[in-house]
Amino acid sequence: MAWTPVVKRSVSGDVFEQIAGEVLGGELAVGSALPSERQLAEALGVSRPAVREALQRLAAAGLVSVRQGEATTVLDYRRSAGLEVLPRLLLRGDTIDPSVARSILEARAHNGPKIAELAAARVRRVNAEHGSATTTGADSASGARAQVVAELAALRGRAEALAAATDPVAGQRIALEFWDHVLELADSIAFRLMYSMLRAAYEPALAALAPIMSAEVGNGDAYRDLAAAIAAGAPDRAADSAHALLGPATAALIHALDGA
Repeated sequence: MAWTPVVKRSVSGDVFEQIAGEVLGGELAVGSALPSERQLAEALGVSRPAVREALQRLAAAGLVSVRQGEATTVLDYRRSAGLEVLPRLLLRGDTIDPSVARSILEARAHNGPKIAELAAARVRRVNAEHGSATTTGADSASGARAQVVAELAALRGRAEALAAATDPVAGQRIALEFWDHVLELADSIAFRLMYSMLRAAYEPALAALAPIMSAEVGNGDAYRDLAAAIAAGAPDRAADSAHALLGPATAALIHALDGA
Protein backbone atom coordinates (compact mmCIF):
# COMPACT_ATOMS: atom_id res chain seq x y z
CA MET A 1 0.00 0.00 0.00
CA ALA A 2 1.29 3.47 -0.90
CA TRP A 3 0.91 5.97 1.91
CA THR A 4 0.29 9.66 1.24
CA PRO A 5 1.80 12.12 3.76
CA VAL A 6 -0.79 13.98 5.79
CA VAL A 7 -0.56 17.73 5.32
CA LYS A 8 -1.16 19.55 8.58
CA ARG A 9 -2.98 22.81 7.95
CA SER A 10 -3.14 25.81 10.22
CA VAL A 11 -6.44 27.67 10.17
CA SER A 12 -4.78 30.92 11.22
CA GLY A 13 -2.09 30.25 8.63
CA ASP A 14 -4.71 29.94 5.91
CA VAL A 15 -6.30 33.21 7.03
CA PHE A 16 -2.87 34.87 7.00
CA GLU A 17 -2.08 33.62 3.49
CA GLN A 18 -5.43 34.79 2.10
CA ILE A 19 -5.21 38.29 3.53
CA ALA A 20 -1.48 38.62 2.77
CA GLY A 21 -2.15 37.65 -0.84
CA GLU A 22 -4.79 40.36 -1.18
CA VAL A 23 -2.56 42.99 0.43
CA LEU A 24 0.45 42.15 -1.73
CA GLY A 25 -1.68 41.75 -4.83
CA GLY A 26 -3.26 45.18 -4.38
CA GLU A 27 -6.81 43.91 -3.90
CA LEU A 28 -6.75 45.58 -0.48
CA ALA A 29 -5.71 49.20 -0.95
CA VAL A 30 -3.21 50.95 1.29
CA GLY A 31 -5.03 52.71 4.13
CA SER A 32 -8.22 50.67 3.75
CA ALA A 33 -9.75 49.10 6.82
CA LEU A 34 -10.24 45.37 7.19
CA PRO A 35 -13.56 44.02 8.49
CA SER A 36 -13.72 43.43 12.22
CA GLU A 37 -12.50 40.18 13.77
CA ARG A 38 -16.09 39.02 14.10
CA GLN A 39 -16.92 39.86 10.49
CA LEU A 40 -13.78 38.17 9.19
CA ALA A 41 -14.45 35.07 11.30
CA GLU A 42 -17.99 34.82 9.91
CA ALA A 43 -16.93 35.47 6.31
CA LEU A 44 -14.06 32.96 6.44
CA GLY A 45 -15.88 30.36 8.55
CA VAL A 46 -13.20 30.27 11.25
CA SER A 47 -12.94 31.19 14.92
CA ARG A 48 -12.12 34.68 16.15
CA PRO A 49 -8.93 33.47 17.89
CA ALA A 50 -7.72 32.14 14.50
CA VAL A 51 -8.43 35.52 12.90
CA ARG A 52 -6.73 37.32 15.78
CA GLU A 53 -3.60 35.19 15.44
CA ALA A 54 -3.52 35.78 11.68
CA LEU A 55 -3.84 39.54 12.15
CA GLN A 56 -0.97 39.50 14.63
CA ARG A 57 1.19 37.71 12.07
CA LEU A 58 0.17 40.19 9.39
CA ALA A 59 1.11 43.06 11.69
CA ALA A 60 4.48 41.47 12.49
CA ALA A 61 5.12 41.12 8.74
CA GLY A 62 4.42 44.83 8.25
CA LEU A 63 1.35 44.29 6.13
CA VAL A 64 -1.32 45.74 8.43
CA SER A 65 -1.55 47.97 11.47
CA VAL A 66 -3.49 46.58 14.41
CA ARG A 67 -4.49 49.02 17.17
CA GLN A 68 -6.63 48.19 20.14
CA GLY A 69 -10.12 49.61 19.74
CA GLU A 70 -9.48 50.76 16.17
CA ALA A 71 -9.94 49.24 12.74
CA THR A 72 -7.09 47.16 11.32
CA THR A 73 -5.67 49.08 8.37
CA VAL A 74 -3.61 48.01 5.36
CA LEU A 75 -0.05 49.33 5.25
CA ASP A 76 2.14 50.13 2.25
CA TYR A 77 4.28 46.97 2.37
CA ARG A 78 6.96 48.67 0.24
CA ARG A 79 7.68 50.90 3.23
CA SER A 80 6.75 48.70 6.19
CA ALA A 81 7.48 45.07 5.26
CA GLY A 82 10.79 43.21 5.14
CA LEU A 83 12.51 40.90 2.70
CA GLU A 84 10.39 37.96 3.89
CA VAL A 85 7.60 39.06 1.53
CA LEU A 86 9.82 38.68 -1.56
CA PRO A 87 8.88 35.02 -2.29
CA ARG A 88 5.18 35.93 -2.29
CA LEU A 89 5.82 38.93 -4.53
CA LEU A 90 7.97 37.05 -7.04
CA LEU A 91 5.57 34.20 -7.74
CA ARG A 92 1.86 34.88 -8.20
CA GLY A 93 0.53 31.38 -8.72
CA ASP A 94 2.79 29.99 -11.43
CA THR A 95 3.65 33.39 -12.89
CA ILE A 96 6.86 35.31 -12.20
CA ASP A 97 6.46 39.04 -11.62
CA PRO A 98 9.05 40.59 -13.99
CA SER A 99 9.60 43.75 -11.93
CA VAL A 100 10.27 41.77 -8.76
CA ALA A 101 12.54 39.34 -10.60
CA ARG A 102 14.50 42.27 -12.03
CA SER A 103 15.02 43.82 -8.60
CA ILE A 104 16.25 40.49 -7.19
CA LEU A 105 18.70 40.12 -10.07
CA GLU A 106 19.98 43.66 -9.59
CA ALA A 107 20.51 43.01 -5.87
CA ARG A 108 22.28 39.74 -6.69
CA ALA A 109 24.61 41.41 -9.20
CA HIS A 110 25.40 44.23 -6.78
CA ASN A 111 25.85 42.18 -3.61
CA GLY A 112 27.69 39.16 -5.04
CA PRO A 113 31.01 40.92 -5.77
CA LYS A 114 30.97 42.66 -2.38
CA ILE A 115 30.33 39.39 -0.55
CA ALA A 116 33.19 37.75 -2.49
CA GLU A 117 35.42 40.70 -1.61
CA LEU A 118 34.59 40.37 2.10
CA ALA A 119 35.22 36.62 1.97
CA ALA A 120 38.68 37.10 0.43
CA ALA A 121 39.50 39.85 2.91
CA ARG A 122 38.64 37.56 5.81
CA VAL A 123 40.79 34.77 4.37
CA ARG A 124 43.67 37.24 4.05
CA ARG A 125 43.17 38.40 7.62
CA VAL A 126 43.11 34.85 8.96
CA ASN A 127 46.21 34.01 6.93
CA ALA A 128 48.01 36.97 8.51
CA GLU A 129 46.93 36.07 12.03
CA HIS A 130 47.20 32.28 11.98
CA GLY A 131 49.26 31.27 8.96
CA SER A 132 48.01 30.10 5.60
CA ALA A 133 44.34 29.12 5.76
CA THR A 134 44.87 26.94 2.72
CA THR A 135 46.75 24.44 4.87
CA THR A 136 44.50 21.48 5.57
CA GLY A 137 46.37 19.95 8.50
CA ALA A 138 43.79 19.31 11.18
CA ASP A 139 46.35 19.29 14.02
CA SER A 140 47.28 22.92 13.53
CA ALA A 141 43.85 24.25 12.59
CA SER A 142 41.67 25.76 15.32
CA GLY A 143 38.97 28.36 15.80
CA ALA A 144 38.45 30.84 12.99
CA ARG A 145 41.25 29.29 10.95
CA ALA A 146 39.64 25.85 11.13
CA GLN A 147 36.38 27.28 9.88
CA VAL A 148 38.10 29.05 6.99
CA VAL A 149 39.99 25.90 6.02
CA ALA A 150 36.75 23.88 6.01
CA GLU A 151 34.78 26.51 4.08
CA LEU A 152 37.49 26.87 1.43
CA ALA A 153 37.55 23.11 0.94
CA ALA A 154 33.76 23.08 0.58
CA LEU A 155 33.92 26.02 -1.82
CA ARG A 156 36.36 24.22 -4.09
CA GLY A 157 34.20 21.11 -3.90
CA ARG A 158 31.11 23.01 -5.04
CA ALA A 159 33.09 24.61 -7.89
CA GLU A 160 34.19 21.16 -9.09
CA ALA A 161 30.63 19.85 -8.75
CA LEU A 162 29.41 22.69 -10.94
CA ALA A 163 32.03 21.88 -13.54
CA ALA A 164 30.64 18.33 -13.67
CA ALA A 165 26.93 19.18 -13.46
CA THR A 166 24.82 18.61 -16.57
CA ASP A 167 21.32 19.43 -15.32
CA PRO A 168 20.67 23.21 -15.17
CA VAL A 169 18.27 22.99 -12.22
CA ALA A 170 20.69 20.83 -10.22
CA GLY A 171 23.44 23.23 -11.24
CA GLN A 172 21.55 26.17 -9.80
CA ARG A 173 21.18 24.33 -6.50
CA ILE A 174 24.91 23.64 -6.39
CA ALA A 175 25.56 27.30 -7.22
CA LEU A 176 23.39 28.33 -4.27
CA GLU A 177 25.46 26.04 -2.05
CA PHE A 178 28.64 27.62 -3.47
CA TRP A 179 27.43 31.08 -2.48
CA ASP A 180 26.36 29.79 0.90
CA HIS A 181 30.01 28.93 1.60
CA VAL A 182 31.15 32.32 0.27
CA LEU A 183 28.79 33.93 2.76
CA GLU A 184 30.17 31.84 5.60
CA LEU A 185 33.64 33.08 4.70
CA ALA A 186 32.43 36.68 4.45
CA ASP A 187 30.99 36.40 7.99
CA SER A 188 28.44 39.20 7.51
CA ILE A 189 25.14 38.71 9.30
CA ALA A 190 23.46 41.46 7.25
CA PHE A 191 24.41 39.87 3.93
CA ARG A 192 23.54 36.43 5.32
CA LEU A 193 19.99 37.48 6.20
CA MET A 194 19.54 39.28 2.88
CA TYR A 195 20.79 36.22 1.02
CA SER A 196 18.42 33.92 2.92
CA MET A 197 15.42 35.95 1.82
CA LEU A 198 16.65 36.35 -1.76
CA ARG A 199 17.26 32.61 -1.93
CA ALA A 200 13.77 31.88 -0.59
CA ALA A 201 12.38 34.02 -3.39
CA TYR A 202 14.67 32.56 -6.05
CA GLU A 203 14.38 28.84 -5.36
CA PRO A 204 10.71 28.37 -6.39
CA ALA A 205 11.62 29.78 -9.82
CA LEU A 206 14.62 27.51 -10.50
CA ALA A 207 12.93 25.51 -13.24
CA ALA A 208 11.58 28.61 -14.97
CA LEU A 209 15.01 30.28 -14.89
CA ALA A 210 16.97 27.18 -15.95
CA PRO A 211 17.20 27.96 -19.69
CA ILE A 212 18.81 31.36 -19.11
CA MET A 213 20.88 30.36 -16.05
CA SER A 214 22.39 27.31 -17.76
CA ALA A 215 25.30 29.33 -19.20
CA GLU A 216 26.24 30.68 -15.78
CA VAL A 217 25.90 27.52 -13.72
CA GLY A 218 27.66 25.60 -16.49
CA ASN A 219 30.69 27.91 -16.31
CA GLY A 220 32.77 25.77 -13.99
CA ASP A 221 35.97 27.66 -14.78
CA ALA A 222 34.44 30.93 -13.57
CA TYR A 223 33.48 29.32 -10.25
CA ARG A 224 36.97 27.84 -9.96
CA ASP A 225 38.48 31.29 -10.59
CA LEU A 226 36.29 32.86 -7.91
CA ALA A 227 37.10 30.12 -5.39
CA ALA A 228 40.81 30.53 -6.14
CA ALA A 229 40.66 34.31 -5.70
CA ILE A 230 38.95 33.94 -2.33
CA ALA A 231 41.39 31.25 -1.21
CA ALA A 232 44.29 33.50 -2.21
CA GLY A 233 42.94 36.26 0.02
CA ALA A 234 42.71 38.68 -2.91
CA PRO A 235 39.64 40.93 -2.36
CA ASP A 236 39.84 42.96 -5.59
CA ARG A 237 40.41 39.86 -7.69
CA ALA A 238 37.52 38.08 -5.95
CA ALA A 239 35.16 40.99 -6.60
CA ASP A 240 36.19 41.10 -10.26
CA SER A 241 35.72 37.32 -10.59
CA ALA A 242 32.27 37.50 -9.02
CA HIS A 243 31.28 40.32 -11.35
CA ALA A 244 32.52 38.37 -14.37
CA LEU A 245 30.56 35.33 -13.21
CA LEU A 246 27.27 37.04 -12.39
CA GLY A 247 27.21 39.80 -15.00
CA PRO A 248 26.39 37.91 -18.22
CA ALA A 249 23.47 35.89 -16.83
CA THR A 250 22.10 38.94 -15.03
CA ALA A 251 22.17 40.96 -18.25
CA ALA A 252 20.55 38.10 -20.18
CA LEU A 253 17.82 37.63 -17.60
CA ILE A 254 17.02 41.32 -17.42
CA HIS A 255 16.91 41.47 -21.22
CA ALA A 256 14.50 38.52 -21.25
CA LEU A 257 12.34 40.14 -18.57
CA ASP A 258 12.24 43.43 -20.44
CA GLY A 259 10.96 41.54 -23.47
CA ALA A 260 8.34 39.62 -21.51
